[in-house]
Amino acid sequence: MAVTLNQLSSFLAVAREGSVSAAAEKLYVTQPSISAAVSALSKELGVDLTERVGRGVGLTAAGEAFRPYAADVLGLIEQGRQAAREAADLSTRSLRIVAVATAAEYVVPPLLQAFAHKHPEIKLTLEVANRANLFDRVLEHEVDVAIAGRPPEDDRVAGKAFLKNEIALITATNDPLVGTKAVRPEDLADRVWLQREPGSGTRQMVNEFFGGHDLRPQTLTLGSNGAIKQAVKLGLGVSLQSRMAVEQELSTGQLAELHVKGGLPDRQWYALHSATVPPRPAVELFLEFAFSPAARSAFDHREVIS
Repeated sequence: MAVTLNQLSSFLAVAREGSVSAAAEKLYVTQPSISAAVSALSKELGVDLTERVGRGVGLTAAGEAFRPYAADVLGLIEQGRQAAREAADLSTRSLRIVAVATAAEYVVPPLLQAFAHKHPEIKLTLEVANRANLFDRVLEHEVDVAIAGRPPEDDRVAGKAFLKNEIALITATNDPLVGTKAVRPEDLADRVWLQREPGSGTRQMVNEFFGGHDLRPQTLTLGSNGAIKQAVKLGLGVSLQSRMAVEQELSTGQLAELHVKGGLPDRQWYALHSATVPPRPAVELFLEFAFSPAARSAFDHREVIS
């Protein structure tokens, strides 16, 4: 009995969703069909791929080892199917992009606007995901390109930096430290630091900053850049943010900036894609465009909105 595509897709759905019921709902099939497919796949491979974890289902060590191979098989087939369609009819070209929240708000829109003007025949879609989920979307071949910060140490993800992501430490305009030439990190140890939710790349950067300066301040978690900016305006704390996300408020005096002795983290925006699947022509066009002078011009002339 050979491994089937249905078995692979059912297995990956269970791996992603953490339960048979959620996987069945995701694939619009019955729970027994999911269970049967995963059971048949385990029998074909000669090892148990899943196990009961509380009320849900998790992967065994064998399942974790098999997962990337299953994803690559389905990814190759889907990419091949789409490549064939696009070769036969250029009007079917498409590009699926996922971006972390900050990039989706401030980086990707001008990039897509300029790219769409140059390639109107390519259908574009943009999704938002936190850093933790974004790389899974790439590895599962559910998207073509991801826009995020520092990529994971994983040979299955390829890409490079295409834009500097300057970081700013923002505070309320009436902060007594505003105007100080260089604030020492330890002078901010008693401040409340506002940060994003777990899984966010910005939160990871903030935690690395704390660790690098041996800071253990009080923190407050908020779920969006907008919420953090409003909280900072009200004097609830300070926050590290991408300058792109706060330049409007800084330029109009709604927020103030603190300059830190020793500087702030160096960050870049990366265009990432799967290294295990050959990029389709539409994907190659976008990756080439992201590093082109036209893309740079789009960022330089973008409208800054709050």
